[in-house]
Amino acid sequence: MEILASRMLLRPANYQRSLSFYRDEIGLAIARDYGAGTVFFAGQSLLELAGYGEPDHSRGPFPGALWLQVRDINATEAELRSRGVPIAREARREPWGLHEMHVIDPDGITLIFVEVPPDHPLRRDTRNPARQTEG
Repeated sequence: MEILASRMLLRPANYQRSLSFYRDEIGLAIARDYGAGTVFFAGQSLLELAGYGEPDHSRGPFPGALWLQVRDINATEAELRSRGVPIAREARREPWGLHEMHVIDPDGITLIFVEVPPDHPLRRDTRNPARQTEG
């Protein structure tokens, strides 16, 4: 399987406090603000603060997930199943337009495999709204 991009996804207990911490105190630049969360540039990676959902400490102390972008979510799911990897949540389209599937690692960290459809805002060049979607 080919991983196209990744990011660390955090679901903080207090979104506004964490937003202020990473944006104002740490000084991370915003890559994208989508209303329900904020994605920051973090060196050669991205850090996303999700302002929706609740932190899940049921599997351990880490209230987040590892976000892994793939080309084809269905092919990735089939490949992982063929390797005997348990799928915690099958691939499906989320209300925010991404196709996502969850796998839990041995330490309880959620791996979110994500396919970005061609019509999703993540495929658009935000520098020039007139530009078409990118492949």
